[in-house]
Amino acid sequence: MGRTYFVEEAIGQYLSDLSTKVKPYVTGLLIGQSSPQRDYVIRAVRTPPKEEQKEEGIPSKLASIDEEWITTHASQVSRMLPGGLVVLGVFIIATPELSKDSQNALRKLIFSVEKSLTKRRLWKPAEEEVSDRAALQICSATKKVVCRTYDVQDPRSSAKPADWKYQSALSASWLALDCTVNVNIHIPLLATSPNHDLEKNTKNGLNRWSKQIEDSVFLINGQIKDDDTELLEGQKKLRGNTQSSTQFSDVKVLTQLSQGSSHRSTATVQVCSGSINLKGAVKCRAYIHNNKPKVKEAIQALKRDIINTLSDRCEILFEDMIINEGPHKKNFEREYHVLPQRLFVPVAGSSVMLSDYKFGDEADAEIQERFVEMLDQSVQAEDIHIAEEINTVDICPITDNVDDTQQKQVTKATLLLKLQQNMGVVIAAAVAVFASIFSFNYFSD
Repeated sequence: MGRTYFVEEAIGQYLSDLSTKVKPYVTGLLIGQSSPQRDYVIRAVRTPPKEEQKEEGIPSKLASIDEEWITTHASQVSRMLPGGLVVLGVFIIATPELSKDSQNALRKLIFSVEKSLTKRRLWKPAEEEVSDRAALQICSATKKVVCRTYDVQDPRSSAKPADWKYQSALSASWLALDCTVNVNIHIPLLATSPNHDLEKNTKNGLNRWSKQIEDSVFLINGQIKDDDTELLEGQKKLRGNTQSSTQFSDVKVLTQLSQGSSHRSTATVQVCSGSINLKGAVKCRAYIHNNKPKVKEAIQALKRDIINTLSDRCEILFEDMIINEGPHKKNFEREYHVLPQRLFVPVAGSSVMLSDYKFGDEADAEIQERFVEMLDQSVQAEDIHIAEEINTVDICPITDNVDDTQQKQVTKATLLLKLQQNMGVVIAAAVAVFASIFSFNYFSD
């Protein structure tokens, strides 16, 4: 028996409108949540047209579908999804003449999109996780809907039939988990490294940090709950009072400071020429369906949001640096960067809010334009909720002028001194930076 997709009723109207406006075909993404029992689709988003398509129109053959453009759109959209929401699949609305080629096109797109999204992730899917993705085909003339799934873990996977069922107010009373995570990540840059690729080094540091998050203990409303218990156990009296509002759970994240005495570890002394420091407090949020969700589903969604939000901000910063400073900048003597703030925007008829990031100098109009382009959603300026405050602080790192001869004669004593000096900078920064700031620093010794 195939999977069942429960779909927000408004999506039916959205797809119907697209079928009358865009010819000969239009593609897009399906956004929602998977659970072991069923899948939920709460948004459908058309692929934004390229500039040349606005002028010349859409090519008449499916063979000319721009795979790279669609996968780039999927990557951008995935940044705007809070924990618990993922790109569940791809849709195509096409004329009857193109219907024969639609399924092959969908199959290619599903695997391309999944490959692109997997590349960016710092977490691995669980063994029991649902790996089916939806391929939705709609005929623009007859309005016939055909939904199939492909297992993206199996490159040879064949199409399986799936049910597509509309439901009103599908996500009107989903549950939300909120937490603020204080981050202080120190990433050393080895002196032996031929060049300091900031993006690569940062990603390596975030990979190590993400394992800490995976191993952390999560307190939900002050309690440790067993993975297999229901998230709402003991809270049933609170349900149903305000159907259209969100029920929030406050979560505290306890990270392990050091290994227990039973674990043996070794220390490695390395000569470093600088360091990258990520500091601040990040606002994290995950949404979970209200059909008897398990604690482990909710915690997994929140863990991934914590990891994704920090990784995404760093990606956005590096992209911004390339645009403003060029990809070949070599002289990184001392820098201080503020990472973009997180914001949330409501979705009509849903308790779920979508997410985005903004730099301090970005106007609301730019955020609104991005939501229209990426999510085909109009947003009012008053509906943009900034989740984090920001303050700009100057940081002056301590630098050492060690010549080549001294560098070759480094002893443990001087290494300790260098570490103490770096720690002095870290402590000074921690005092200077307000708890809600989130910053990216580059220290060069």
